[in-house]
Amino acid sequence: MDSKPIGNDEISLRELIEKAKEWYSFLWSQWIKIFFAGLIGACIGLTYSFIKKPIYTANLSFALEDEKGVGGLGSALGLASTLGLDLGGSGGGIFTGSNLTELFKSRSMVEKTLLSPVTVDGKVISLAEMYIQNNKWRDNWKENSKLSSIQFLPNSDRKNFSRIQDSIIGSMYSSLSKSSLSVGQKDKKVSIINIEVSSTNELFAKHFCEALAKEVSDFYIKTKSKKARLNMAILQKQTDSIRGELNGAITGVAAANDNTFNLNPALNVRRAPSMKRQVDVQANTAILTELVKQTELAKVTLRRDTPLIQVIDRPILPLSKERFGKMKGIVLGGFLGGFLFLIYLIIKRIFKQLV
Repeated sequence: MDSKPIGNDEISLRELIEKAKEWYSFLWSQWIKIFFAGLIGACIGLTYSFIKKPIYTANLSFALEDEKGVGGLGSALGLASTLGLDLGGSGGGIFTGSNLTELFKSRSMVEKTLLSPVTVDGKVISLAEMYIQNNKWRDNWKENSKLSSIQFLPNSDRKNFSRIQDSIIGSMYSSLSKSSLSVGQKDKKVSIINIEVSSTNELFAKHFCEALAKEVSDFYIKTKSKKARLNMAILQKQTDSIRGELNGAITGVAAANDNTFNLNPALNVRRAPSMKRQVDVQANTAILTELVKQTELAKVTLRRDTPLIQVIDRPILPLSKERFGKMKGIVLGGFLGGFLFLIYLIIKRIFKQLV
């Protein structure tokens, strides 16, 4: 039988070096083309640095107030609880830590902020309209009659929006939440939260940042003090009712006394209505005294819970801005241009060798 040599598919070190030299020679022979590709990329990068708008960033910092009941107020609130009244601070635990930062990024808060009024060139419009103008969306809507007539008026009722309006404001929310809005604590040891809003429009970044802080603050205060406000309203209503009953009882006592003036002391039955009215006066007086006390405690609790967000620093014009520098454009564009052309040459040569 004829013996056939077994082929060796392994590449020796010498062959590997020869391949490297071959590729090096090939790429070096193309250096002029690579250089011009890098030059074209540098020109494109420089052009982009002129076209690219600067990014403005508005910063707002605030501290969250977390006050607890102290001193005699705690025992007074305990007394109120025995009467079936809950005057304690309402459940604000859901807004602590990262939950509060997520509240700022929620769709509800961002959309309410977009519908907030703002004055631009002497005209009151919504931040949503300002966003549309800044991104020149209406230029693309001119040919579409359904879109060209869309308006976002300040303080519009979100429930009355059409499907198209929902889609547009949803696109605004997605864009803002993903790339323009940042909320968080710079240091976990410090309970100061920072809001950053970035935009190519300096005024939009400032107004949106302030409006968002206001919307969240109002919602936070309303939610955290909801139970205290409800209890205070109930107590106030009961106090007014008992006060009316007491005034009526006092008038009734006076009327009964007038009817029994110079009455024969032996006729005690005629004095019964007056005595009943006096009992009503005493009972209503005791109830009113306690209700007034509890109402004042409810007011103290409500004042303790408001305000809950203390703004420390607000965005002040001019805002800090970030530009795409000319030198950065030249270097980055030149590198990308040369690198991409280099990859093109390698792929093209490999393809020729395979064919």
